[in-house]
Amino acid sequence: MYDALYARQSIEKKDSISVESQLEYCRYETHGEACIEYTDKGFSGKDTNRPGFEKMMNDIRTGKIKRVIVYKLDRISRSILDFANMMEIFQKYHVEFVSSTEKFDTSTPIGRAMLNICIVFAQLERETIQKRVTDAYYARCKRGFYMGGRIPYGYRLTNTVIDNVRTSMYEEVPEESEQLKLIYSMYADTDNSLGDIVRYLNEHQIKNLRGANWSTARISEMLRNPVYVEADIDVYQFFQSQGANIYNPASDFTGYNACYLYKGTVSTTRKQCDLSDKEIVLAPHKGFIPSKTWLACRIRCLNNRQSTKTCKPKNSWLVGKVKCGNCGYALTIRKAKTKWGRYFVCSQSGNHGNCKGAGCTIYADVLEEYMLGAIKKRLSEFQKLSCVTDTGENGMQAFHQKNMTKKIRLTQIEEEIEELLSKVSGASGVLMKYIDEKVSELDTERKALQEEIVTANVTDTEGRLKQITNHVKAWETLSFEDRQAVVDTLIKVIRIADGNIEITWNI
Repeated sequence: MYDALYARQSIEKKDSISVESQLEYCRYETHGEACIEYTDKGFSGKDTNRPGFEKMMNDIRTGKIKRVIVYKLDRISRSILDFANMMEIFQKYHVEFVSSTEKFDTSTPIGRAMLNICIVFAQLERETIQKRVTDAYYARCKRGFYMGGRIPYGYRLTNTVIDNVRTSMYEEVPEESEQLKLIYSMYADTDNSLGDIVRYLNEHQIKNLRGANWSTARISEMLRNPVYVEADIDVYQFFQSQGANIYNPASDFTGYNACYLYKGTVSTTRKQCDLSDKEIVLAPHKGFIPSKTWLACRIRCLNNRQSTKTCKPKNSWLVGKVKCGNCGYALTIRKAKTKWGRYFVCSQSGNHGNCKGAGCTIYADVLEEYMLGAIKKRLSEFQKLSCVTDTGENGMQAFHQKNMTKKIRLTQIEEEIEELLSKVSGASGVLMKYIDEKVSELDTERKALQEEIVTANVTDTEGRLKQITNHVKAWETLSFEDRQAVVDTLIKVIRIADGNIEITWNI
């Protein structure tokens, strides 16, 4: 029988001991007796899926090994469960365990107890290292550093310096970006499906310049990626409404930089279409897809994810827009064998959550009829509003810039009001008076800005509104998808609570 010398090194670093040095320490414990050396280079100690370790355990089971010698306990395992299973096998085959630098004696209860204590701290150290690595990764992400991975279609890497640190960033590849602009413009038109785009690209022999075949899955992935968008305040508000964590302030969304989307530090099993708890960071590179086009495509992608549910007759073209005014979660359709047939109910009520519901019965047919009337009334209001007279190129550019500044300020006001209201519960009388005055002042400014933005949007969306007006006039003949498209354009969210309906319009 032989002594087994085991050594492991995950990565080579200046402050880590090499496999050769570990074996040298272990050989001293053999006092010249015959031994077999087992090594694993480039393997972590988080589990036992290591070829050298497995070969040693097989030799133990065949009776070839009488003693296992390691340089240090964490070289063989950093998992409590793996270590316990290993020691059980050692005891079964009467194999001693020796750590050359820690001097454990596994033949005594105290020695075994000390081993267990040390392995607990070894696992703690491993988990602490993992946490530090994860935190460092996301810290670098938030500063806009290039973190590796596949380079998105439409870009190449170029060297840059961020905060005095050398890194890389994306640079537009004109030949590829022109193809993406075509794809985005086609999908922004609701008459084109993903399949239509793939067929068009193939029929016109527009080849993917990286050698891959065009597919609906690949194009859908491109359309969802914010790495292409000229991120302005509308993009900021979209991600905010979807529950994403936005690292940069609203004022940084000027329409120049694109965005990085990270899955975030919170473990989640949600699908790609759910942006809750995802991390949004402004990227150092410039986007090349206008925000209006990108948002139109991104919203279509969201609706397509729901299409398997919402296209059925029992559902409603309002699904996805209606929220519970009490808890903020979506209202979903429930079918019942009554004359009304369909009801909206809070997704967090009953057995699904703690919400008591919207406080009233919401018949789907009644709500749809009410919202159709509200849409017609909203559109009629725009026909009475005046348009901006300066339509020159410079004038329109200044007009859009001014309107974007107003949107940024409006978002900042809403965030300030929300922060003030969060302090109400613990506020004293004096502080409460200040909060009331400040909220009232901000609310007055908010209403004025909203009115100005609505008026400005008439000019910006005049052509689109004429098309929507025609759709609404022929509502009964529209398809389910077209009705959803109208709602997506006009309405941001509908909140219902205790019989009250609050509509937040996009225009």
